[in-house]
Amino acid sequence: MRLVLILAFLTFVALPAFAEDGVMVDPMDRGPVVGTPIPSNLVSVDQDGTARSFENLTGPKGLVLVFFRSAKWCPFCKQQLMDIAVGAEEITSRGYNLAVLSYDSLNVIKRYVSEHEPGFIMLSDRKSEVIDAFGIRNEKYGALHFANGVPHPMIFVIGHDKVIQAKLAEDGYKTRPPVNAVTEAIDALPTHGE
Repeated sequence: MRLVLILAFLTFVALPAFAEDGVMVDPMDRGPVVGTPIPSNLVSVDQDGTARSFENLTGPKGLVLVFFRSAKWCPFCKQQLMDIAVGAEEITSRGYNLAVLSYDSLNVIKRYVSEHEPGFIMLSDRKSEVIDAFGIRNEKYGALHFANGVPHPMIFVIGHDKVIQAKLAEDGYKTRPPVNAVTEAIDALPTHGE
């Protein structure tokens, strides 16, 4: 029995990081292409239960949208959220609002905000509608799995015109792009200085 539990744990932890259907996938090939409009208006609810969409999420130059797995059970996500909280001003000072989105319920998001006060918008996409529109659902988790509906972790820099200006991702789910990678991507945009 113990061996079965260990194998089940290793399957849960290791498989999503390696391949999809036995084929290695470049994480940058997931989701919409840079230079195209976002495939969703980002309709979701924030940590206060307020309905949100792109129009009330964006800053003067746009939005940095971070897709993460869960603030409840994913230690790598929790670390990423803490790192983003420390560096959020580096992003917002460049004219971009910052929002993070997961399949977590509103209660999970509220609890995280209450405990950690991250200082940025957290969005609940409980039915994974935005995640699916972006085409980044991690399909490794079936309908009965608690992680069904989680996205592959990704970060999108979106202009105020709803066009994707940059995207960032890492192999697997354990490593996430640091805030300085996001700010470097913003600073490298041809329209950043305008």
